[in-house]
Amino acid sequence: MKLQGVRVLDLSLFLPGPYLTTVMADHGAEVIKVEPPAGEPVRSIGLRANGESVWFRNTHRGKKSVVLNLKDPADLAALHDLARSCDVMLESFRPGVADRLGIGATAMTALNPRLVYCSISAFGQDGPLRDRPAHDLAVEALAGTVSISLGQDGKPTHPNVPLADVTASLLALSAILMALYRRETTGRGDVIDMAMFDATLSWLPNATGAVFAEDRPPRVKEERQWGGGAFYNIYDTKDGKWVVLGGSEHKFVETLLHALGRADLIPAASGPPGPAHKLTETFLRETFATKTRDEWEAWFAGRDVCFAPVLDLREALHQPHSLARRMLVRDEEGNLHLGLPIKFRDEPGTLNPKLPKLGEHTAEAIAEARKRLADG
Repeated sequence: MKLQGVRVLDLSLFLPGPYLTTVMADHGAEVIKVEPPAGEPVRSIGLRANGESVWFRNTHRGKKSVVLNLKDPADLAALHDLARSCDVMLESFRPGVADRLGIGATAMTALNPRLVYCSISAFGQDGPLRDRPAHDLAVEALAGTVSISLGQDGKPTHPNVPLADVTASLLALSAILMALYRRETTGRGDVIDMAMFDATLSWLPNATGAVFAEDRPPRVKEERQWGGGAFYNIYDTKDGKWVVLGGSEHKFVETLLHALGRADLIPAASGPPGPAHKLTETFLRETFATKTRDEWEAWFAGRDVCFAPVLDLREALHQPHSLARRMLVRDEEGNLHLGLPIKFRDEPGTLNPKLPKLGEHTAEAIAEARKRLADG
């Protein structure tokens, strides 16, 4: 597998860091999860299946668990030895905490110059907001994405997908892999400062037109991607469900409106989003309300239009395409897992469903690290 031989020391908690290291573990990295004596919080958060948190199962499979109290000198020395034996170290403390504990970037890279050290935090290691406590929703509020997530009443609503968490996680993974690649030439690691805030802002190139071009916030309901376009919108169906049109290219507009007998609407519906789309949107709302979701799916079959039924999460995970792509995997014990989204042809990843018991690998991992150091 691509990351075979890479050793990762993961001190992160909750979602961004653990998701990142799960991807690495799925592709062959040895991930040593350092947990506080009370354990990773998500061991006890959310619904459980077969005795384990579903959240924990999907972010800690295939890892080793080491329990250390970093305020204890012996445990701190063990952490230092682990870091000296690893390629990557990941932490998600508030800025300054790792330094106070004696495990900050400066100390760790001095011990191991080849170490790639990554900090994931809400707002980064510097700047006016660095010390502000925050999880995903608060970061999104300050990054502006909550303001563009409006409900039908025009008020901000929960974004639902943890955008700040996942964007930081994926960009941090990219940064770690870049640093490991560069290390092959320089022989030295690097230090990564990944802010969820920065990551969220960076994923908005299609949403900043009004700000950059006209120095104003977007008029959300007039923007194509947020309901201002008739062919990029959500529509109610006869049975109380929903469908979407998800592509506003002229060919899709022309195909559908010809099929529905309203070619007269094509010019306006092919133009810029906003008030000019209202007449087409009204027609489509009335039309979609005449059939059930499944009837519309059957009607659209074979038509070259960006159309999709709105599936609930269970339907989405159990649909034939998810199963064909192995994005829903059931292990030998019957537990369900989210599958591997990165699919290599020659060296595919492997989902290891084994979950570590709290502290299961403490003695083993420390002994292995010290043996490696002794062997040079």
